[in-house]
Amino acid sequence: MSAANAAPIRPGALRMLVRDVGAAMSLGFVTLVLLAAIFAPLLPLRDPYDTNLMAIMQPPDAEYWFGTDGQGRDIFSRCIHGLQVTLFMGLASLLAGGSLGALIGFTAAYFKRLDGALMRLMDILLSFPAILFGLALAAIFGPGLTSVIIALSIATVPLMARIVRGAALVVMGLDYIEAARAIGMGDARLMLRHLAPNCLSPIFVFSTLRLGQVILLGSALSFLGLGAQPPTAELGAMAAQGRNFLFIAPHISVIPSMLIFVVVLAFNVLGDAMRDALDPRLRI
Repeated sequence: MSAANAAPIRPGALRMLVRDVGAAMSLGFVTLVLLAAIFAPLLPLRDPYDTNLMAIMQPPDAEYWFGTDGQGRDIFSRCIHGLQVTLFMGLASLLAGGSLGALIGFTAAYFKRLDGALMRLMDILLSFPAILFGLALAAIFGPGLTSVIIALSIATVPLMARIVRGAALVVMGLDYIEAARAIGMGDARLMLRHLAPNCLSPIFVFSTLRLGQVILLGSALSFLGLGAQPPTAELGAMAAQGRNFLFIAPHISVIPSMLIFVVVLAFNVLGDAMRDALDPRLRI
């Protein structure tokens, strides 16, 4: 079996994904959310930081689709711009932590003498929750998006390292890896040409699922005041700002919270469907 024949991603996976109604809806919603976040500054929306003292805590209506907050700001506009900040926070931490974790996982699987030490270090990192990292970094550097991104990145490293190590160990046991070694292929070339491409499926699935978790954790840290600081529009911070008005204007907190819920749910459903599509053994 050659590396060329060991396809990292099944050709029919996308077709199987689209046939799943829940996955197709999640994919469409995620695409819509990403486009809205990317093009938020270009959309014909009200200024998310413009206050209107004549429309404070106004409920949703034809003029303000999601209502206004305690300062008269348009919640719909703030939610769209808040998606931009929330998704950036999630994607940045996933990219940073996932890249380092993947490197550690490949290194542990390929170089057996380093496996024990690296995995014990990952076990230590796994024993600390992301919120604890966030509290520690906020105490050192002060609250803000940078502290949250670093905390979530650190929390992602051991999870990605374990996923990649497990997938890489399976690939390392295949015949074409031994054949590549036998013809004298160098370690770096073997890892880049044969090992990494054939571990893409589990990495892709885990990244999709982890992104939803990271968004939820980042929003929780912002809700606690450790993330984006006022007046920045961020979904977790917006939910926190409306908690004092839950009995008189519940929409201020409920709408951003529901948007977080739907976004995380969409990523989770999409990740589960991708796992089934990319691994036929999990299909019923």
